[in-house]
Amino acid sequence: MLQVIKTDENFKLDYLYFRDEDSHKEIDPTILKEKNTWISLTDPDEEEILALQNILEIPEEHIKAALDEEEKSRLEIDGDILLLIIDVPLHSEGDKCSFTTLPLGIILLKDNIVTISTERFPLIDEFVKGRIKEFFTYKKTRFILQLLFRNTSYYLYYLRQIGRVSDAIETRLKKNMENDELLLLLDLEKSLVYFKTSLKSNELVLDKIMRMQFVKKYPDDMEVLDDVIIDTKQAIEMADIYSSILRGTRDAFSTIMSNNLNNVMKRLTSITVVLAIPTIISGIWGMNVSVPFARNHFGFALVIVLSVVISGFITYWLNRNKML
Repeated sequence: MLQVIKTDENFKLDYLYFRDEDSHKEIDPTILKEKNTWISLTDPDEEEILALQNILEIPEEHIKAALDEEEKSRLEIDGDILLLIIDVPLHSEGDKCSFTTLPLGIILLKDNIVTISTERFPLIDEFVKGRIKEFFTYKKTRFILQLLFRNTSYYLYYLRQIGRVSDAIETRLKKNMENDELLLLLDLEKSLVYFKTSLKSNELVLDKIMRMQFVKKYPDDMEVLDDVIIDTKQAIEMADIYSSILRGTRDAFSTIMSNNLNNVMKRLTSITVVLAIPTIISGIWGMNVSVPFARNHFGFALVIVLSVVISGFITYWLNRNKML
């Protein structure tokens, strides 16, 4: 999907061009070359990629890098083109415990800004739908910083969600320990690993941006960048805390389940010992040799009483020593 968006000084959004996956509309070169526009591409097809290469003269490797799901956050300057790749958090629909990150490519040209991604992010939708205040496509540096700021806000929002979900899982585990709940905790731990890795990569990119001259020109932009860096550090700390809590919770409940299993096995062993006493006694009195009470009319009853007394004593001893 390809969109070309432009705002004026009164923050009026003007959608110059829209092309989705079901559209066969031809790409107009004059629209792509329109100055002070934002060109947003989501999961672009070959025709859209070629249009960026030929019309806007964007190197193919920059476009491919933004579409590579394994690409790490980085900042690269190639002549008049600035390539910025950041990791954006994404919540998988239908799975409240599954979070991941995907790269978003931001290409700053002389007259335009291009964003490229393989998925449609809620982050991009906020700008497309005009929910961000003071968003102007002709203020390119401010637009990039606004994207970074909102991206960090999504990290913080999803981290709070992970905290709430982990609390709910812990409550359920206290009532009924199931393997499924432990697997959900494992999914959350995996999500936090993705978040921590991506946040630290984004932090390195922010440090590079802080040292660049195009940001230092405007004091207001520096303030926004400072806020982004502070929020990123806070998100990293939150991810570390939640990761430690989840790891401790999972280990604690795993230990409890293992201890419960040991207790069950201990009881079963003790019961086996108690039941073995009558079996041993009946085996001895069942031999074809002379045994006590062999000629006694009450011999059978006496053997039963003996078995019960010895089994009772063993049961009392095991129970006293907390083995039953």
